[in-house]
Amino acid sequence: MIQIPFFIGQAAAVILTMFYAAACPDNTDVRTGNTQEQPAGKVWYTNPVINRSAPDPTVIRANDGTFYLYATGGNPAVYKSANLYKWDYVGTAFTKKGKPAWEPKAGIWAPDINYINGKYVLYYSMSVWGGGKTCGLGVAVSDTPEGPFTDLGKLFRSNEIGVHNSIDPFYIEDNGKKYLFWGSWNGIWGVELTDDGLALKGGIDYAKKHKVQIAGTAYEATYILKRDGHYYLFNSIGSCCNGARSTYTTVVGRADNLFGPYVNKAGERMMDNKHEIFIKRNDAFLGTGHNAEFVQDDNGNDWVIYHAFRTDDVHAGRVDCLDRVYWTEDGWPYLSGNGPAVKAEAPVFIQPADK
Repeated sequence: MIQIPFFIGQAAAVILTMFYAAACPDNTDVRTGNTQEQPAGKVWYTNPVINRSAPDPTVIRANDGTFYLYATGGNPAVYKSANLYKWDYVGTAFTKKGKPAWEPKAGIWAPDINYINGKYVLYYSMSVWGGGKTCGLGVAVSDTPEGPFTDLGKLFRSNEIGVHNSIDPFYIEDNGKKYLFWGSWNGIWGVELTDDGLALKGGIDYAKKHKVQIAGTAYEATYILKRDGHYYLFNSIGSCCNGARSTYTTVVGRADNLFGPYVNKAGERMMDNKHEIFIKRNDAFLGTGHNAEFVQDDNGNDWVIYHAFRTDDVHAGRVDCLDRVYWTEDGWPYLSGNGPAVKAEAPVFIQPADK
């Protein structure tokens, strides 16, 4: 089903748009304050781009140019899009019978989608609230991004790897090796995987001994981006899921190596819970966190999807927002206005069939 942007009523929507345009125009450079005329003929979108609860998004682009997004749930929801701002619901990642079940009564949280050795590989968390001791990470594979995914089972539980509340996996390849990072309020940790990415290198005992901590206890929801010789560690801080009281905020640090040390602009370490703010709340959205992978459009612009609560209806759940990522001259990411746009110029993608 196509996700339709929310409206408060036509008159109220016009007032809301005018308010935000006056407060923080979409065409204002936040560094200089200069406002440019909006060019005619541009395509615009409004946030949220998925106006239903779809927290902890992860995004991949398939070989045919279609984007797929997966979100936290009892059985992760799968969406697809040609352009990042119009999403169709596809179904669930697993069949009812094929859903992972190694953690009783648990939900499947914070999936992380990748394409490895010709397979779509979905890392996932299995957890229940308060289950930080026995929750853990698993892995599943599929020949197609729509699934269904075949569960390969548990990689480890918290009490097996020695990291309490082991959730929120993130996979990355670097210098010919494959790694998995994870963590939630008990440090951010990384281990090496086997060449196929489907198991821990050396097994659980080896991984427990050789795991490496890269950030402190203020963080969860890891994403690492390698760009222009730097590694950027994105995490979320604060409370994720308390509706109007949520304080979730997306932060970032930078390093010259995958395993750090990650620091803020002042050189203070993320191991000491120091960072830069990347996405914060504004009058339209709050609880801004757990960003997906960055996507570059055909104009060379970077984009990020993340979840947030609408301030006008927190009962809609953690909806998904899309924003363009800008970069300072010294290589730090930021959003225009530092928070979710209400309306913005859309990313540009030319589908392969149109090229």
